[in-house]
Amino acid sequence: MTVEVKVEETKVAEVVVVPQEEPEKVVVVEERKNDVNGDVEVKEVDAADNDGPKTVQKSSSYKEESNFLSDLKEFERKALSDLKLKLEEAILGNSLFKKEGAKKKEKEVEKPVEEEKEKENETKEGEESGEQEGEKKEDVKPQGDNVKEKTVLECEEEKSEVVIEEKGEEIDRDISIWGVPLFPSKGSEGTDVVLLKFLRARDFKVNDALEMLKKTLQWRKESSIDSLLDEEIGVDLSSAFYMNGIDREGHPVCYNIYGVFENEELYAKAFGDEEKRKQFLRWRFQLMEKGIQKLDLRPGGIASLLQISDLKNSPSPSKKELRTAMSKAVTLLQDNYPEFVAKNIFINVPFWYYAFNALLSPFLAQRTKSKFVVVRPAKTTETLLKYVQAEEIPVQYGGFKRENDFEFSSEDGEVSELVIKAGSTETIEIPAAEVGATLLWDLTVVGWEVNYKEEFVPSDEASYTIIIQKGKKMSSNEEPTRNTFRNNEPGKVVLTIQNWSSKKKRVLYRYKTKKNASY
Repeated sequence: MTVEVKVEETKVAEVVVVPQEEPEKVVVVEERKNDVNGDVEVKEVDAADNDGPKTVQKSSSYKEESNFLSDLKEFERKALSDLKLKLEEAILGNSLFKKEGAKKKEKEVEKPVEEEKEKENETKEGEESGEQEGEKKEDVKPQGDNVKEKTVLECEEEKSEVVIEEKGEEIDRDISIWGVPLFPSKGSEGTDVVLLKFLRARDFKVNDALEMLKKTLQWRKESSIDSLLDEEIGVDLSSAFYMNGIDREGHPVCYNIYGVFENEELYAKAFGDEEKRKQFLRWRFQLMEKGIQKLDLRPGGIASLLQISDLKNSPSPSKKELRTAMSKAVTLLQDNYPEFVAKNIFINVPFWYYAFNALLSPFLAQRTKSKFVVVRPAKTTETLLKYVQAEEIPVQYGGFKRENDFEFSSEDGEVSELVIKAGSTETIEIPAAEVGATLLWDLTVVGWEVNYKEEFVPSDEASYTIIIQKGKKMSSNEEPTRNTFRNNEPGKVVLTIQNWSSKKKRVLYRYKTKKNASY
């Protein structure tokens, strides 16, 4: 039997069209360049039909940009060098963080100077009037001189105190972020990786990148972000946001499941009042920090995450509390975690999302929006397979990953693929040559809508075929099937898929044999 592997045409909606390895029908959300209000325009683009590629396709723009100096363009290397120089100057000059005490002292110094100027003006006025009244002129001038001399002296003393105070401050060369030292002279290989994130987020504008870094450090200090990993937050949102597995490139995958907030009790716990919304934000930032712990912030390392946001059954944007909290979360994540998301895939997208996206779009950087992939329910599994291997996709999204499941491991081999043409039937055979073995298999059909059955066929023609699962029609919303069979004689398990639809069907499957020690 010849096994042919193909992928059907996928309909993927992206905020900005990125190069694809196959023609697609996409919904493109573009900014109107001449619209000062930042409104967006939605249009549908039809691509030419074809049979699709032979193997699983991934976005051509998905691979992370290189952090090796040798791979950077000349202007990028110069910007990195300039940023490191400015950053080192800021650290040595203790100007990386705001100094509230210093500002207060400066105001105290300015006050005597202003008083001195006022009295000097009064003296000048006295001199002018003294031309008419000589005696008054004599009286005022010495007094004015004394006041001036005393005030300036006090001013200079206070100024010198500020200088001494500032010079007396200890210079913190151990400033770090996400465990990476920021002081360039330390020579940490992760410093360039972190600084490149800020540069890329600001189109390699050095001053803008430095300002962004300063604001991030200030925000982390004021919000106690560095202690978040050990913090016990009063609300448990692990059913809504969690890390699970890796994608094809090795990026850790973060899932955001908004449908759980359909539960009114959980919704109230997360967004019921201002204090709860603050807890929600801290919980979300904590998850981000945990995700970053899984990264390798060195040149050549995996330095970003893949985010999958499931909008199935999620509350609509008309819920003010959710809208407010999510807008703030998106803004803070974008401003303080630059270039930490390789792709942001929205699945099971409802009709209202496009209007919501139009409202949110003006607050997002173009670089951020270019990483969005928006997928309708019917194309969820097909699209996820472009980015994540089937064995790493949870079963509810058409993959083979089950919670607390240890039946299959990487040593059991990769998932096999088979394409069944329209109106045809294919079989998958699992050999069972050893008596008493237990066979285990997983199988899914992308989009299902096929007839499916399982049988054990003995090698001895005199024996009877055993029906493991009767033939039945599998609907489009079926989850992957898993089954087992223990054979008492040599033979094979045969899985039969009948595709009577007008479209090709893609089948993913894997199996293993567990030997029985008693035989």
